[in-house]
Amino acid sequence: MAEQNKEKLYIKLLLYDEPIQVRVDREEEEHYRAAAKLITERYGMYAQAYKGHKGDHTIALMALLDIALMYQKEHSHNDTTPYDNILSKLTAEIEDALKG
Repeated sequence: MAEQNKEKLYIKLLLYDEPIQVRVDREEEEHYRAAAKLITERYGMYAQAYKGHKGDHTIALMALLDIALMYQKEHSHNDTTPYDNILSKLTAEIEDALKG
């Protein structure tokens, strides 16, 4: 079963108005489809607001920036460095207390 999940698939995605075919790991297909949906939604939102005022390239960059900002915010919420530092300090204190 694990070998089946490693299998590659060709899937077709529609990114806004552009169909593309990509080769993905079977277990990542859902993520690719969700990503394509997010890109389509964000690009569509900016295209609706700025079509005729901004070029397609600028609209794509605005959508990309919006998605990257979402990623950065989520990534910062998942930063475990402060917790790792506290746990390391507490572990060291506990080990010192047990030795002494």
